[in-house]
Amino acid sequence: MSEPRKLEVLRAIVEDYVHSREPVGSKALVERHHLGVSSATIRNDMAALEEEGLIAAPHTSAGRIPTDKGYRLFVDQISAVKPLSAAERRAIQSLLEGSDDVDDVLDRTVRMLSQLTNQVAVVQYPHLSRALIRHIEFVLLAPRKVLVVLIANSGKVEQRVIDVGVDLADDALADLRTRFLGALAGMPLGQLNKTVPAVVAMVAPPLRQAAHALAQGLEVLGQSSREERMVMAGTANLARSTVDFPLSIGPVLEALEEQVVMLRLLSEMADDHRGVAVSIGRENPYDGLAEASVVATGYGPDSVAKIGVLGPTRMDYPTTMAAVRAVARYLSRILGP
Repeated sequence: MSEPRKLEVLRAIVEDYVHSREPVGSKALVERHHLGVSSATIRNDMAALEEEGLIAAPHTSAGRIPTDKGYRLFVDQISAVKPLSAAERRAIQSLLEGSDDVDDVLDRTVRMLSQLTNQVAVVQYPHLSRALIRHIEFVLLAPRKVLVVLIANSGKVEQRVIDVGVDLADDALADLRTRFLGALAGMPLGQLNKTVPAVVAMVAPPLRQAAHALAQGLEVLGQSSREERMVMAGTANLARSTVDFPLSIGPVLEALEEQVVMLRLLSEMADDHRGVAVSIGRENPYDGLAEASVVATGYGPDSVAKIGVLGPTRMDYPTTMAAVRAVARYLSRILGP
C-alpha cells in the first residue's frame, strides 16, 4: 500500500465518519470516493490501516472508525488552513465590531465561534498584566468615599469604591489623580504595585493617608485585571453529541465547569506552522478529556491568551481550524494595541 493511497483512504474514512457518525465500510468508500481501486483492494488497505492503529472496528461492526492516531495523521496532513467564505467573514466582522468593552467583545466572540463550529467555544481573557494603563479616574462619592477607576489600553475597565479615611475636597482629589495619572499612564499593569509607593511618598503629609488608600485601591484593581478567567458558550452542543462520548460526558462538563483545567490546557497548547494547535483525545493531559479534541490559537499582540473550541474527536477539523484562526484574527484586530 503506497503512502499517498494510505493517506487518501484514511482521509475518506475520516470525512465519511465525521459526516455520518457511522462506521465506514469498503463498499461505501468505493461508492462515494473515486479512489481508482477495487473494493477488495480497499479492504486490504483498511486492514493495513487497522494494523497501524489508524482505524479500528467498533464492537462487531463491519465498518471502521478513525482512532486518535488516525485523526492525528489526518490533521497533520492538512497542509494549510482553508479561508472562510466571504459570508462567514462578514458575519464575524459585523458581530464583533461596534463595541469597545472587552467583556462584551469576548462574549460575542465565543457565541460566534460556537455557532460557526457547533462546538463549545472558549476564550481566555487577555493577559492584562502586559496591558498598559490608559487612564485613571477618582470620583468623590462622599467626603471619605472615592470611586477608583482604572482603564487599560485593551479597553478593560476596573473600578472599586475606596474609603480613604479622611475628608477630601474635590480639588485635593483632583490633585491626587493628576499625580497618579502622571506617574502611571502608559505603564504595564504588572508594574503598577512597584510604582505607586513612590507616588505616595511624594504627596504632602496632610494627603498622604488618602494617597496610600488610593494606591492600595489601584493595586487591587491591577491584581484583579491579571486573574486567569475564561468565557465559554455552546455547552448545549455537547448535549447533542452524547453519542460521541460513549464512556461519559460528565468529565468533559466538569473540565469546562472547573475552568482551571481548560485554562491550563489552553496555556500549554502551542500553535503549529498553520497558526493553530490541535490536541486530540488521549493527547490531552487531563483524563476527563480523553474522548474530546481541542482546537485553539493565540490572539492579541503577543498571542499569549488563547481562543478555541472543544468537542468530540469526531470533529470537522479543517472547518474548525479555519473558524478558530479567523475569529482569533478578528479578535486581535478589535482588541489591538
